[in-house]
Amino acid sequence: MSNETISKTVNNLEAAFAGESMANRKYLYFAKICRQLGADDVAEVFENTAEQETAHAFGHLDLLYPKQTLSVEKMLELAIEGETYEYTEMYPSFRHTALKEKNHAAVAEIDEQIAESKEHAEQFQATLEKAAKRFAALTKVEERHANHYRETLAKVQN
Repeated sequence: MSNETISKTVNNLEAAFAGESMANRKYLYFAKICRQLGADDVAEVFENTAEQETAHAFGHLDLLYPKQTLSVEKMLELAIEGETYEYTEMYPSFRHTALKEKNHAAVAEIDEQIAESKEHAEQFQATLEKAAKRFAALTKVEERHANHYRETLAKVQN
């Protein structure tokens, strides 16, 4: 398989993931409104379908991010990267367009999203730093245990 084929497949999987994720959220939104309108039976159809869309999205993620390639640190780094992109590039670009179109409601929504994406990136970064400290502490503990076992083994061998 050529790199071009792999790239197109990855792009297709990312688009499929986005579509399934969007369908999930949209159907949950529709279910919420249906419940407000008293159409609980229709809401259940939307909710059940939303669950299936989530399963489809997870299937795409399994291919995009194989479990054996992920660590806690890697997932946090990916999350930081995504949230940083949102508040530094994506949403500011969307905001610029909304301003040009004088869509003040969209500008306000986008401003909220910029602030929240920045907050999310900071939370993920703090979590990553905390995990790194925990790992470093655990490494020291494991080193002490290993040294203790070496000393004990040396005593037994003598």
